[in-house]
Amino acid sequence: MTDLNALHLKKGFICDMDGVIYRGNTLLPGVSEFVEWLEKKGKKYLFLTNSSERSPRELRQKLGRMGLDVTEDHFYTSALATAAFLSRQAPGCSAYVIGAPGLVNALYDAGITMNDIDPDYVIVGETSTYNYEMISKAALLVQGGARLIATNSDLTGPTEAGIVPACRALVAPIELATGKQAYFMGKPNPLMMRTGLKLLGVHSAEAVMVGDRMDTDIIAGLETGLDTVLVLSGCTRREDLAQYPYRPSYVLHGVGEIPEDNAPRPREAKI
Repeated sequence: MTDLNALHLKKGFICDMDGVIYRGNTLLPGVSEFVEWLEKKGKKYLFLTNSSERSPRELRQKLGRMGLDVTEDHFYTSALATAAFLSRQAPGCSAYVIGAPGLVNALYDAGITMNDIDPDYVIVGETSTYNYEMISKAALLVQGGARLIATNSDLTGPTEAGIVPACRALVAPIELATGKQAYFMGKPNPLMMRTGLKLLGVHSAEAVMVGDRMDTDIIAGLETGLDTVLVLSGCTRREDLAQYPYRPSYVLHGVGEIPEDNAPRPREAKI
């Protein structure tokens, strides 16, 4: 038996997307072979992304443009997690939203209305239209009593051009201006991880978390009882591991090394 054999026996795979499956609009090496292996072996798998910009349909279309055919039921986003949380906490509530259509539509579908006068919540996700006017408006509303929610705690994200600010960086000015701390919905929030396991229909001991970030993906897997695979195709470099008091189960260059035929030698796989 090799060090990766235990990984190959797992029934469920929860995978991040940015930095794991693609960078920007470029599919990462070995991803097609990895997805083909998941399908061939009958593995249950879910792309669990902290990004709130796109709906599952849009994510399916994005992968389709890159040559991967993955059905919508294989995606779960922090936008959906945020909408589900608020629909349970405060059914019929209203929100001022800084975010992309994927977030806004998820909230609408959950019965949450948009309100820039006296909302129950201020919700911040990723968006390319972020500006000072939005920050000021959000800060005033939070000072007026609105509760602050952020779709995820990712400080940065990988793109084809390099590492750029992500949701945690966008919500920080509002936190600093108001003295209020946001509640973060995405990984490593256990609510999102438990939802992922429920959607897969597997126990935590039968699943593995695959991601490129130690501070969200790997810690989320560890705290939920999953084995973890850190891939070095995104935000984290091997030398960054020394900054953390915890370790992933495996460190690989990319998901293409997970299938048996592509697995690295044992000394390269386990740390």
